[in-house]
Amino acid sequence: MTDRFLKLLELSQAGFYCSQILLIIGLEAQGKENPDLVRAMSGLVGGLGFSGRTCGALTGGACLIGLYAGKGSIEEIEDSRVNDMIREFAEWFEQEASSQYSGSTCDIILEKNPQNRVSRCPDLVLKTLDKVEAILEANGYDLSGRLEI
Repeated sequence: MTDRFLKLLELSQAGFYCSQILLIIGLEAQGKENPDLVRAMSGLVGGLGFSGRTCGALTGGACLIGLYAGKGSIEEIEDSRVNDMIREFAEWFEQEASSQYSGSTCDIILEKNPQNRVSRCPDLVLKTLDKVEAILEANGYDLSGRLEI
């Protein structure tokens, strides 16, 4: 088992879900904690409040890109490529989820069966993390912190 998988498992067992796990991993890579942000991410879990809509791995991945390349204060300047990075990620996710599960909503991925979370979500979250990391690295970032461009 990889360190990332073990971390994902640890966070899942602690009661966190896809979108939250992705941001916790991103924050920890930067040496940060932000319980308010992680709490806010709970609105995205289970396809928006367990409604089965947009997958939390998709929304969490987009938020993880924003964590690195977005604007967080008046003094900061948003990376002009942030939306291109998010679009690239979203297109990849749609293709990846659709090829495996015939769609990208939580209901489709889980076949409306919450028990499928255990077998399907970890792999999708790990692939999401890898893809987000690759997109960020291609644009001059790494998960260990925000790099100057």
